[in-house]
Amino acid sequence: MAYNIVLIEPEIPNNTGNIGRLSLASGSNLHLVKPFGFELSDKRVKRAGLDYWKHLSITIYESKEEFFEIHKDKKIAFFSSHSENSYWSIDYEDDMFFVFGKESKGLSENIIANNLHRTYKIPIYNEHIRSLNLANAVSIIVYDGLKALHK
Repeated sequence: MAYNIVLIEPEIPNNTGNIGRLSLASGSNLHLVKPFGFELSDKRVKRAGLDYWKHLSITIYESKEEFFEIHKDKKIAFFSSHSENSYWSIDYEDDMFFVFGKESKGLSENIIANNLHRTYKIPIYNEHIRSLNLANAVSIIVYDGLKALHK
């Protein structure tokens, strides 16, 4: 059993390192879509992922188009703070893909518009917060999905 965590154009190395560590801990695969806001060799990526990075199942794509062409027939859930759908309504399945956008802007309007019925948000109950940290959001979704599969 594994999920697929997809980061579209990640910008912050510490987040990517932490998400890599989470991927390994949860038995998930990590998919990174270029361009990145850092080099994968960045010491901050390695520090956040500790010495686990070498054990990680990771796939790198040159573009969003490449990723979506390869995985067009997969079950994919997209995540955006702009969605109307709560992640509580996701019907989790093994081998599902969870797609997250870059830290500064999230997913593009085009991706959201083309996938409204499968775009979800994590509810936020304070008007002063726009979004959660990317690594925290990924953690919530992955472990909620694991809980759903283990019921």
